[in-house]
Amino acid sequence: MDLSTIQAAPDIVLEGINLDFAGQPLLTDLTLRLPGGRTTCILGPSGCGKSTLLKLMAGAPSLDFSGTIRFDPQVASPGQVAWMSQNDLLLPWFTLLDNVLLGARLRGSLSHEKHAKALALISEAGLTGYEDKLPSALSGGMRQRGALLRTLMEERPVILMDEPFSALDALTRVRLQNLAARLTAGATVVLVTHDPMEALRLGHRVIVLGGTPVRVLQTIEPSGLPPREAGSPEVSNLYPELLRELMNGEVA
Repeated sequence: MDLSTIQAAPDIVLEGINLDFAGQPLLTDLTLRLPGGRTTCILGPSGCGKSTLLKLMAGAPSLDFSGTIRFDPQVASPGQVAWMSQNDLLLPWFTLLDNVLLGARLRGSLSHEKHAKALALISEAGLTGYEDKLPSALSGGMRQRGALLRTLMEERPVILMDEPFSALDALTRVRLQNLAARLTAGATVVLVTHDPMEALRLGHRVIVLGGTPVRVLQTIEPSGLPPREAGSPEVSNLYPELLRELMNGEVA
């Protein structure tokens, strides 16, 4: 990612976050600082609050919480944050190519260069030949790839992604993980995942959440730069430890 023309990638700072869900405390006095220009993977069992935490960082207006969430240095506008939800949210009346180019279209900044970049990304994602297809003609994995490409096209200093590879087969997942790691280098990335292998491959830092209310069980900083090879010592040596922490989080 070329961040030379946009605002520098900030730290994300959460201080004293409290939030209830269904009348029960989900987050209690949670404090985190996620480093700028790095990828932080948030890992934890299903239902532990990973997606809720990401929505708070994205500024979701429907969540009633106390505490503060800020960028350091302060991001100039919400337009500096790219967000990918678990649902692909492709517009059903737009083709795959038009969906990938949606941000540029909405800003009135479509150009030959952006069009060429979108086509190149579609090719790298293994979707050549589907550029003019509507979402209804695509499989779930294809739609997820389209949503990921739409996010990567934005080149924002802050990128928040919720299970961006969950619908992909193993080989496609690795290829898209590598593509995302390359294109988001230098940005502040927060990636929510349930997959410890994915977290170890892609994260400069891995935060394991668990318990009720949610707390940080462990923070791991694997050596080497992402994307790491699945069989590398940096990944294989930490994988059993991460699995143990996840199991501890389910029963905590």
